[in-house]
Amino acid sequence: MQDFRLSFFHPLPVADNVALPQQFTFPFYYQPHQLSVLAAEDLQRYLASQTDFEHNFGLTPNAKGLVIGKMFGVMVVQHNNGDLGYLAAFSGKLAENNYHKGFVPTVYNTLDATGFYKKGEAALNLLNAEIDTLENASELEAATIALQNAKAQYNNELAAFKADIKIKKKARDLKRNTARTSLNTKAFETLEASLKKESIYYHFRLKDLKKAWDAKIALAAQHLDTLANPITLLREKRAALSAALQKQLHEQYRFLNAEGVTKDLLDIFKDAMVPPPAGSGECAAPKLFQYAYEHDFKPIAMAEFWWGASPKSEVRKHKQFYPSCRSKCEPILGHMMQGLDVEDNPIQTVATYNAALEIVYEDDYLLLVNKPPEFLSVPGKHIQESVLTRMKRYLPKAKGPLLVHRLDMSTSGLLLVAKNEKTHKNLQKQFIARTIKKRYVALLDGEILTKTGVIDLPLRVDLDNRPQQLVCYAHGKPAKTNYEVVDVVAGKTRIHFYPVSGRTHQLRVHAAHVDGLNTPILGDDLYGVKGERLHLHAAQLTFTHPVTLKVLDVICEAPF
Repeated sequence: MQDFRLSFFHPLPVADNVALPQQFTFPFYYQPHQLSVLAAEDLQRYLASQTDFEHNFGLTPNAKGLVIGKMFGVMVVQHNNGDLGYLAAFSGKLAENNYHKGFVPTVYNTLDATGFYKKGEAALNLLNAEIDTLENASELEAATIALQNAKAQYNNELAAFKADIKIKKKARDLKRNTARTSLNTKAFETLEASLKKESIYYHFRLKDLKKAWDAKIALAAQHLDTLANPITLLREKRAALSAALQKQLHEQYRFLNAEGVTKDLLDIFKDAMVPPPAGSGECAAPKLFQYAYEHDFKPIAMAEFWWGASPKSEVRKHKQFYPSCRSKCEPILGHMMQGLDVEDNPIQTVATYNAALEIVYEDDYLLLVNKPPEFLSVPGKHIQESVLTRMKRYLPKAKGPLLVHRLDMSTSGLLLVAKNEKTHKNLQKQFIARTIKKRYVALLDGEILTKTGVIDLPLRVDLDNRPQQLVCYAHGKPAKTNYEVVDVVAGKTRIHFYPVSGRTHQLRVHAAHVDGLNTPILGDDLYGVKGERLHLHAAQLTFTHPVTLKVLDVICEAPF
């Protein structure tokens, strides 16, 4: 291997006997081409031995700094003289720098100390410091407390005075009622006038109390406003400066495509009808495309891999290939790939399932169907054919939602179908109450040392990469799975999962995540390595029949 640092273009001499792909890689769902694998292996050899920069990937014990794994990308390209090689890039910054020898440059360098962004950032930092100083000033705190105390004291005095008025009114009412029978008419009229005068007196006393406290509170509020108004003005100035800086930054990220058309981030995300997310344009893929187009390299294939320890949220394995992120990269790459002959999106061209669905159990009220792998439970955005559409044809007179629950598209196994609305509601209540017992069978791509256990990791959707899920203790929903290892053969673990909750991708994430079993399910294209199929099967459902009230225990053995 030649010195990686000498050029951005790294030859692939060992690839002479590998046929070029007919189309460029679809970056959001792909099986890496052999050329991309060779390029990635060459880059990984450099990363494993390099001494050019210090970055704690979490692979070396006791290394300095925060552990930050990194996504790297390789793009196989062809020079106009016919030479084949690859370009390399990293996502974000590496070792606190945007530039490293051998890696293509960033589209715009936000770390340039002389550039507008760093100057604007410095101005924002000064504003932040000024705001913090004013917000933490003792005078502001004292003024805030004084206003709060004034309002509290007013409320206390008002409540006490109103209580006293009530007591006085009751006393007047008692005098009036007693006097009606004991005093003559003239004496009663004199007393009545005196009582009315007393009532008016307290009415004006109440108005005076309110007026006095209104003045005191207004004075305290005015003093607080005098101290707070400069903070408000500074915040408005900061917001305006931040928006202007962000707009100017987005205008600097200009991306070419294969047709020679350039668009900046604002134009690209305007077409996508969403604002550019933070960090847009800093991923490896846009950097690779930009350098290739600017230097007349023909893109041939691409792949991205994770280098480093697994993070605590998403599932990332060292050296494993992953698709480009969707929220940031999909609009950008959608523009940059225009003019390239790109592979079709496999998700939109999924193979159809023409055979009849296997019905494992059926009676007058419900049935259980064996869903095949890679077949939708309900119609999707691009694919209509599903278990639900099949069941509607099979049960044309059935009423209600039919499907009581769902399985992931890649998961096979038992799906419960209700033939009427009453049965559906009853079964759904059993699912909500978690009285329905579920057993899944899976093959894990590795060996598990424990025999039984519990995985308790809260999950939420990865907003940058739907439909993938993240482990998130702050915003995730509780997700719990019991498991039991059946056997370990040839480096693969057969396992039974007993999910307590039913979150999206729960078993897949709990198997693959570093804080779960740290061993993905065999064939998992999202959290492991794509294979012939996802080896996950819903094998058993145990529930109470809504009509007969007998316990049904239905088993459908795994096909693997």
